[in-house]
Amino acid sequence: MRYGYIGLGNLGGHLAHSLVKKGYDVTVYDLDPKLAERHLKDGAKWAASPAELASKVDVVFTCLPSPVVSEKVLGEILTTLKPGSVWIENSTNGRDEMIRLAAMAEAKGIRVLEAPVTGGVHLAARGEITVLVGGDKALFEEFRPALETIGKKIFHMGPIGSAAIIKVITNMLAFIHLVADAEALMLAKRGGLDLAQAWHAITASSGSSFVHETEGQLILNGSYDIAFTMDLALKDLGFAMNFGKEFGVPLDLASMTQQTFMKGKAAYGGSAQSTQIAKLLEDVLDTDLRAPGFPARLE
Repeated sequence: MRYGYIGLGNLGGHLAHSLVKKGYDVTVYDLDPKLAERHLKDGAKWAASPAELASKVDVVFTCLPSPVVSEKVLGEILTTLKPGSVWIENSTNGRDEMIRLAAMAEAKGIRVLEAPVTGGVHLAARGEITVLVGGDKALFEEFRPALETIGKKIFHMGPIGSAAIIKVITNMLAFIHLVADAEALMLAKRGGLDLAQAWHAITASSGSSFVHETEGQLILNGSYDIAFTMDLALKDLGFAMNFGKEFGVPLDLASMTQQTFMKGKAAYGGSAQSTQIAKLLEDVLDTDLRAPGFPARLE
């Protein structure tokens, strides 16, 4: 089985590298050829375009920044991908976009799995990220070994579109937790507590969260370097708000969080780290949230 991977950015680069390191036959492509250097060094092959890559493989993985880019790349790979081949989409898309894109591929005889991932870039680098899968159950079982190569916990959620819903839900929760954690840390700082000790106390408490235990460390370090942007956060929050309208669920916390991230983008730019949302409070109160002993990046 020959695999292709398109999109070697912060997340996709690690997912692709997991396949390469496990000895899969992998051809890679990215707009930035430099991102492929470590893959090629470890045995991957290079394609000059998505269409060229698709002509050489049986399975194409993609990890791209938006549904618009996913559709553009899909259009290119469908020109050369053989009927019966498989497209596995690791990008985060809205449910309707994913259903529509899958229909485009299936009309050309291409089988499809959506497989967005969650847990953070540091877990992707270790091959331990969580993979949320939507699509035919038999197809999922056929490619479970490859999915277990890029991730540690694998969940089949149902038909195409199911994984998009749960992925948006998990990201919505993460952004709400991030804003809440910034407020909690600022309360500790302004209350005169040792911030490092406060972080450890929260971690050991009923108020802890995955976001506190990971991104909270980057806030305290001051790097904010989570490798995820304000623009991406707003994209996912937009998906969540649309689901809220469709399903008739009032999303008060998500709406307030979306407004906070819009302020963050206005202040620091769409390419700023999503974790910099904590800097809004720091700047307003002229109080930093630094503490010694915390890493600049998660390992």
